[in-house]
Amino acid sequence: MSAVFGILGLGHVLGDRADVAEAAPRYTDDLERVASWGYRGFHRAPDGVGLTDLAVDAGRRALAAAGVDAADVDLVVLAVSDLVEYLYWDPAAATQAGLGAHRAEAVLLSQACGGGVAGFDAVAGRFATHAEYRTALLVGANRVCEPYWNRMEINTSVFSDGAAAAVLRRDHGRCRWLTTHVLTDGRYADFMRMDRGGAAHPFTAGDPDQPRVRSPFERLEVFFDGDVRRMFSFVATLRARQREVVEAACTRAGIEIADLARVVHLHDNLKQLTELAKDLDVPLERTNVELALEHGHVGCADQLLSLEQHLAAGELSDGDLVALTSTSSGTHWVCTVLRV
Repeated sequence: MSAVFGILGLGHVLGDRADVAEAAPRYTDDLERVASWGYRGFHRAPDGVGLTDLAVDAGRRALAAAGVDAADVDLVVLAVSDLVEYLYWDPAAATQAGLGAHRAEAVLLSQACGGGVAGFDAVAGRFATHAEYRTALLVGANRVCEPYWNRMEINTSVFSDGAAAAVLRRDHGRCRWLTTHVLTDGRYADFMRMDRGGAAHPFTAGDPDQPRVRSPFERLEVFFDGDVRRMFSFVATLRARQREVVEAACTRAGIEIADLARVVHLHDNLKQLTELAKDLDVPLERTNVELALEHGHVGCADQLLSLEQHLAAGELSDGDLVALTSTSSGTHWVCTVLRV
């Protein structure tokens, strides 16, 4: 039996804003490529501010917006999309403690950029199996680990630091969860892999070279061994599965893609969001494209951040259907459908 719950309150926090065109020379020599993405701004947290600091701040803001005390939270779900502050350490538990939600169960999701969307399913499962749970806090947080990850060269997005949170209440009718659908294709699990630093090849003191995540072009070349046809097949699969996951979620919710008032995707670049809108047969203006280009890609916080701002701007009305969508390394495609 599925749980019935909705969003009682939302909150977010972002790092200091910077202008993409002004800051780009500090990150890359390929200024034309970055300019073609269409991003205007991004956010960088001050030195010393970690992922869990952002998560706790966003969580507090969401709780305040909902009028809920942290002591009354039954479940904290933290989704992360980059490395956290420490190894052998649970950032979900640390977030629970930082919030003062000491009676809440803490759950960690690490499905990269899809975690904030897949988190609704984690909450639904807990609500379905724990009748005593009434209030959950879902947090998506991102803090770029800059020694390994270049904000403007590792992917085709400009990456930002920040966190967004939603207070989810059982039997609450506003922004009600209808369904979540996830597709996974583990054949591409190694595509984003960093080959050093884990148990297979740990870092050792005195390493002469600082390892870094490869650029997307290098990853394509290495992963597919230079086979251009396989590269194109991979890109085509990414696009096809994104429509497939949205169709499946809508079917489960008993609606059509055409019924969606808004598609809130990860903060991808202008070209990718334009292609997504085309693939879904929805107008580009019914996506979160402007928010994406204004804030940059805040990892798995994107969808909750954009949803909060669409609601605050009066761009969604009671009864509107909204799809929160994402693609993430793994590879996963995720869609959650809500009814405002």
